[in-house]
Amino acid sequence: MTQANGKKVEQISEVTVMFAGDSGDGMQLTGTQFSDTTAIVGNDLSTLPDYPAEIRAPAGTLYGVSGFQLHFSSKDVHTPGDSPDVLVAMNPAALKVNLKNLKPSAVIIVNSDAFDPKNLKTARYESNPLEDDTLTGHKVFQVPITSLTSNALKDTNLSTKEVQRSKNFFALGLMYWLFNRPLEPTLKWIESKFSKTPQFIDANTKALKSGYYFGEQTELFTTRYTVEPAELPKGIYRNVSGNEAIALGFVAASELCGLPLFLGSYPITPASEILHFLSGYKNFGVKTFQAEDEIAGIASAVGASFGGSLAITTTSGPGMALKTEAMGLAVMTELPLVIINIQRGGPSTGLPTKTEQADLFQAIFGRNGEAPIPVLAASTPSDCFYMSIEAAKIALKYMTPVILLSDGYIANGSEPWRVPRVSELPTFKKEFFTDAETFQPYMRDENLSRPWAVPGTPGLEHRIGGLEKAHITGNVSYDPDNHDFMVRMRANKVKKIQQDLPNLEIDGDKEGELLVLGWGGTFGAITEAVDLARNNGLNVSQAHLKYLNPLPQNTEQVLRGFKKILIPELNLGQLARVLRGEFLIDFESFTKIKGLPFKSSEVYNKISELLGGSNGK
Repeated sequence: MTQANGKKVEQISEVTVMFAGDSGDGMQLTGTQFSDTTAIVGNDLSTLPDYPAEIRAPAGTLYGVSGFQLHFSSKDVHTPGDSPDVLVAMNPAALKVNLKNLKPSAVIIVNSDAFDPKNLKTARYESNPLEDDTLTGHKVFQVPITSLTSNALKDTNLSTKEVQRSKNFFALGLMYWLFNRPLEPTLKWIESKFSKTPQFIDANTKALKSGYYFGEQTELFTTRYTVEPAELPKGIYRNVSGNEAIALGFVAASELCGLPLFLGSYPITPASEILHFLSGYKNFGVKTFQAEDEIAGIASAVGASFGGSLAITTTSGPGMALKTEAMGLAVMTELPLVIINIQRGGPSTGLPTKTEQADLFQAIFGRNGEAPIPVLAASTPSDCFYMSIEAAKIALKYMTPVILLSDGYIANGSEPWRVPRVSELPTFKKEFFTDAETFQPYMRDENLSRPWAVPGTPGLEHRIGGLEKAHITGNVSYDPDNHDFMVRMRANKVKKIQQDLPNLEIDGDKEGELLVLGWGGTFGAITEAVDLARNNGLNVSQAHLKYLNPLPQNTEQVLRGFKKILIPELNLGQLARVLRGEFLIDFESFTKIKGLPFKSSEVYNKISELLGGSNGK
């Protein structure tokens, strides 16, 4: 199809785009706006923001590059894409960092104004890649984005620095034109965001429209692209990140169980956004407390739980280490609490802005003494909503702390989420104990849960703390037989949670040559890899664990149905070791620890290797 101005419109089914530049170039904002607009258009999508570890790295440096990758399609999308089809590079460093990941014949749009001798030297280029053969094979479009933005805003009263900060909106407008996206959602966002600074509304609006109409009028681009809406189940959709979904999940859990929500937390990348999101839900009775450190964060949550709240605390791996003793306190006092760990690269401070799933051992075993805690893991951004509710439900029913695992990839990534009806969600009202005549602090119900007695209830005064408790009475006890009994009691209570867990489901044949077993954020890459393997004639099944302690009751039965079991993990094989110790089954452990999620092609090639197929996607 050809438009009146002679430019072709090519319909494609999917595309992966990467926005990249300095941390101050607004690439995360640009990618988020493009994602939100793409969701409104109706495409399925998945995103991968990539933040530099330095808060403000020196301009133009390789380690200061900030990127945002987006995969959108008219079909189901499970990952942010293996390799970008399009790269928007705002400077030489952004080009150099991302060039190796591009598909052959990728479209590269560069801000040619930034390719001056200073920036080239900072990015460690010996010659200008726009003038030598570095980009041979790619479709390169040199656009002087900085100067075009400055020209569009020459009549404004903004400073040179403020004008240059608007160049990301020029780039966004150009990409909206290239992929036939509407401007209106971003124009409304600009009006709302800068409502108190009209000059910024004017500047960003002009920059956005200038980028769009540059694509329309220039002879540089001869083709634009359109991606039809995906066929998603009917409902109301919104774009949601994993961290936002966790926040919404616990707000919903609070309403479903009828208890006020309390978050005691200390900011840490990549979990801080949950605190930010929840602080905006005061109208739902949510109380957020930014503590002075990680220990105070969880200790305040334990106290809130003792006082009758649905209490949670958020952190990442280093914070989990600091919270360990208080987790043991929650185990000993048998109070409901959810600890959310958004995993990142370790050890120690590690890779603060990069993803990993290497805290499984820490979650299952990382406390002194026998201190079992249920462990759950979300698999996608939208799944974070449902697993948050599930974690709260288990914590309240079994009077136990629960660990919910996510990771940086899921937390920062986003996808369309169908907003559920309230009738689709479980209710799990928790009653406080009030009968003073029969009350004993450590009496047990059929689930081995002790009563929840809120302070101030007449006649229900009882001892609380980290020392071992006597069975039934809750008095401090150093009796060896009682300690043995209580340790086993707490372990049996966690084991008893199995009765409420759904069976581990198998996608594909129930038994056969190969099962690909995953957990956490590997779900998308595994799903795409398995689909590709099947399309290429390979017989492979898939299963994904969301409950890691205890495991679903049918886990061993599922595993023993296959000759080979492949477990891809962003660690050195932690789940494989846990399952090997539990069931004495051997596994094919496939690991990666680069601060990046798996590519579906990596998993596919491993599947193909094990089944004797051909490599390559």
